Amino acid sequence: MRKHFLVLLAVILAISAALAGCSGSGGNTAGETSGEQSSGSGGTKLEMWTFNELHGKFFTHMAEKWNEANPDKKIDLKATTLPYEDMHNQLLVALQSGTGAPDLSDVELSKFPNYLKGEPQLLPLNDIVDPVMDNLVKSRLDIYAKDGNYYGIDFHVGASVIYYNKELLDKAGVNPDDIKTWDDYKEAGKTVLQKTGVPMTTLEVADQWSLWPQVAQLQGPNDLLTTSGEVNLDDPEIVKVLQYQQDLIKEGIAIAAPGNLHHAEEYYGFMNNGGAASIWMPLWYMGRFIEYMPDLKGKIVIKPMPSWEAGHPRSAGMGGTGTVVTNQSKNPELAKEFLTFAKLSKEGNIEIWKQLGFDPIRSDVWNDPALKEPNKFTEYFGDGIFDVLVEVKDEIEGVNIGEKSPAVFDAVDTKIMFESLVNMQDPAKVLKAAADELK
Repeated sequence: MRKHFLVLLAVILAISAALAGCSGSGGNTAGETSGEQSSGSGGTKLEMWTFNELHGKFFTHMAEKWNEANPDKKIDLKATTLPYEDMHNQLLVALQSGTGAPDLSDVELSKFPNYLKGEPQLLPLNDIVDPVMDNLVKSRLDIYAKDGNYYGIDFHVGASVIYYNKELLDKAGVNPDDIKTWDDYKEAGKTVLQKTGVPMTTLEVADQWSLWPQVAQLQGPNDLLTTSGEVNLDDPEIVKVLQYQQDLIKEGIAIAAPGNLHHAEEYYGFMNNGGAASIWMPLWYMGRFIEYMPDLKGKIVIKPMPSWEAGHPRSAGMGGTGTVVTNQSKNPELAKEFLTFAKLSKEGNIEIWKQLGFDPIRSDVWNDPALKEPNKFTEYFGDGIFDVLVEVKDEIEGVNIGEKSPAVFDAVDTKIMFESLVNMQDPAKVLKAAADELK
């Protein structure tokens, strides 16, 4: 029976490899090139897999810093970058077969539930998390937890924010600081459209980054999944969110994102030319502005998201990548020590900001002077990036991730958004149909 299972996994892997060229990774998972990077110290060998070349560069950089700080305990880290689907499939095969897994690996949030089914083949990380828990944004650990054990350490909070094109808002006489609720946002959008002829925003119709932040910031425990992991798509509050987005489209306040999503080449060109006055996305989207929308430098300001009601949450933690230690590591304690240094220490969290531009999961570094130092992010957006995070620190809603998350995200990306925002079907009926199918 086990042999047949392994053969099936091998077939799946082969098919996935063939399709890798046309598969998308979504979220903050750009950089699907294959390659290896090494700290080259001649110390204890540790192998790491990732799907993002920038993540690999970060870990080799941190390995070099580790070796400087620990000359008697050097590591030789080999970080291998594989295409998104290939890496996740190969890791799953290796863990299920009991051989071939690396010491450490990145696992993207939407894939993580696949590695927690049954008895996880990952090592619990409570022993390195608990000592610093008071300084961490706990919701970013809960999404990688099962039965009281934490199995992954994230790079970032992924706080959702709103990016305003202040040049366009100024032309319309709109002050972004006056926009407190989503009703305010809609009214401001009407003014922007009337005064400039430009839509207030764009909405994704082939990805989850327009819908999920607004759903997650709803006050209460439920999300696209309930707290118990059940499909929650037809929740009346989620219906209201999608109806709100459809109304924005109908009134011209929003349009479907060119290229269907906010990670499309067509979209970058559209926004770079001042195509829309704002967009809500996680903070990690800053890098997309810098890389693909250079003409907006100095024009974009970052603000908290509007809330559904006054006093309700103005943000939610979006996306993520949990770094794990596998149960096949020959040096598990050393792997954990290095992971602690890279992603849980103050130094590591400061480097996450400096190297990757991510909002670190240690909130005690958000006010650190090192995060105020000039870099490409402050040059583009100004000096107040972390002032926004500090302002919404206690309003960053968590998300519910479970075994049904991959199927739910697939339904949102391939059916729900397009049917509701392009084909203009009744959001309640679209969500009910999707929920019934998944249930």
